[in-house]
Order: sequence, then C-alpha cells, then structure tokens
Amino acid sequence: MDVTQAPPDRRRSRWDEHRLVRRAELVEATLLAIRTHGAGVGMDEVAATARTSKTVFYRHFTDRAGLYTAVAERVDATIIRDLTRAAADPASDGSRDGGRAVIRGVIAAYLHLVEDDPQVYCFIVNAPMVPAGERPEGDVAAGMTGRIATHVADLVAGGLASGSGRPSGSAAPPVPALDARACQLWGVALVGMVRAVADSWMAEGGARNGPSSDELADQLTALVWEGLPDVAAGAQHGSGRS
Repeated sequence: MDVTQAPPDRRRSRWDEHRLVRRAELVEATLLAIRTHGAGVGMDEVAATARTSKTVFYRHFTDRAGLYTAVAERVDATIIRDLTRAAADPASDGSRDGGRAVIRGVIAAYLHLVEDDPQVYCFIVNAPMVPAGERPEGDVAAGMTGRIATHVADLVAGGLASGSGRPSGSAAPPVPALDARACQLWGVALVGMVRAVADSWMAEGGARNGPSSDELADQLTALVWEGLPDVAAGAQHGSGRS
C-alpha cells in the first residue's frame, strides 16, 4: 500500500491566502467607511465603500460582531506598532532621560492616535455597529487595553533599565528598578489613566477646546514621572517584607 504523504493542495493554499488578503481589504474598507461616515457607520455604508455586498462581508466575518473584532485587532496592532516605534526613539521628547522619554513617547503615541483618528477610536471603544445582544464574548476594548498594557509594561521596564536618571537640575531621586510584576501593574495603571484622560479630552473637543496632544503628553508625563520614585520605592519596600 502506498503510504506516501499526499502533496499539499496548492489550490486550497492559494484560496486560503486569497481569503486572508480579502479579509484585510475589507477591514481597510471598513476603516475608511468609519472615517468617512463616522463611528455610527452602518453595514450599507461599509459595503458601499468596499464596492461589494453585505453578503460578502458576512461570508468573511459571519456577522457584525466578527467584523468589529477584526477591525479592533487591526487597530490594536497599529497602536502596539506605534508605541514600539515611539519607545525606540527615546530622544523624541528632547530628553536624554531614557525612562522618562519612553513614558512620554508611549503617552504621546496613544494621544496622537486618538487625535488623528477620533472616529475609529470611538468605534472601538463604543462598538455602535454591534447591538448589545450580538456583542462578542468578553470586552474587546478591555482586551485591547490589557494587551497594550502588557506591551507598555515591557517598554517601560526596558526604558527604566536603559537609563532612569533624572534630568539635570532635578532634585528628585532617581527611579529604582522595578520587578516584572510591578512593571506589569504599573503598565496597566498607565494605560488606564491615559485612556481615561483621552476619553475626557476628546469628549470636551480635544485640542480645539484644550491642550494639544503634545501639551497633554507633557503634562501627563510630568504627573507620572514625578510620582514614580515613590511608587518604585514602595514596591521595593513591600517586596522586602517577610
């Protein structure tokens, strides 16, 4: 009996690749529709933007919840990419202080995304396309926040390890090293704070009625950075308990 393994089905492989490409195209069309028609965009407008039918969308994403999740994953990847780029350029805020520059870069990258793409941000946070009874299991936006927080924790830990001395002339003490668990919790706190501030800032008109994203990033960085030595010292003290 011939037990040789059958060759891979190249037609199936090409079809799977085509489906992935087509899904990505439909997600991009959805993002364009959101930017054009607003966060409350409907499936008719999304399909018209993609120059296809709603049936095609449902074939690829099953329902509106599936499409919303795919868009959220795309935005999630964009946020993490931008945060990584910002953290990789520690001199972007004009400071030689590695830890502070990473924190400022992360905050600014998030605020810039919110400011530059407000309708997409609102779509992700509020999910107006998906009726309450059709929402995907779990909080997609909260899941994004958790993944971003984990990534931020890694970036901040790396920034503090690369250089956490204070700017020249500052009387504040340097930031002690934080362990991995402390960095993770601190990353969650940082992302939660920035998201809450961004929500309020945008609800009040953003830079039109308040500080610019860069000004707000400077303010939040100062708030975070000046309090970090006490947080780190407290964490070290707590970890030393028997």
